[in-house]
Amino acid sequence: MKIKFWEDVFKVDSTFLFGTNPNKTVTEYEHLFEKNWSILDVGCGDGKNSIYLANRSYKVDAFDISETAISKIKRISERDNLKINTQIASVENFEFEKRYDLIMSFGVFHFVNKEDWKSFVKKMKDNTNVGGVNIIQIFTDDIPPTPDIAPYAIGMAKDGEIKELYANWEIIEFSSYTFEEEHQDFPLHKHASNKLVARKKV
Repeated sequence: MKIKFWEDVFKVDSTFLFGTNPNKTVTEYEHLFEKNWSILDVGCGDGKNSIYLANRSYKVDAFDISETAISKIKRISERDNLKINTQIASVENFEFEKRYDLIMSFGVFHFVNKEDWKSFVKKMKDNTNVGGVNIIQIFTDDIPPTPDIAPYAIGMAKDGEIKELYANWEIIEFSSYTFEEEHQDFPLHKHASNKLVARKKV
């Protein structure tokens, strides 16, 4: 899934698609993370979360379907002497080779067939260490996708659907909400979203 506007931003090292600061959920829950944690950033885009965490000495693996995005992360990592293990891969073909303490995915799964992202969530859970955390943000179909992403938004979730998949974990946070955003060539608009923060029980 490659959207031209995204790819254009991925080419520029000084600009990040969704801003330079990490997702606020990362900073809000960072107090749960141990310094020796191994982290996987699923569909990392141009890497604002991975770069933030690598700067704080976490062990970070990251993958994205966009070669342009991965190239950008590599350039920034080399420039700033950061260690981020990157890979060009999709949710459908990524292979877990180890377990992680934190696996996070922001705004990715609704661009993947529902059957595929649900299968990947199962792999996420299986490959999370006991006591580890999964963070997921996904668009729901309470609000139809905007025309710019509608052709790609093939896996929109039902409200609460992601929470049901973590019924056997400790739910630290689940929220259902709408938010507004605007970006190049597209006016202010709304999305419906679910956010889940869950911890694997001992």
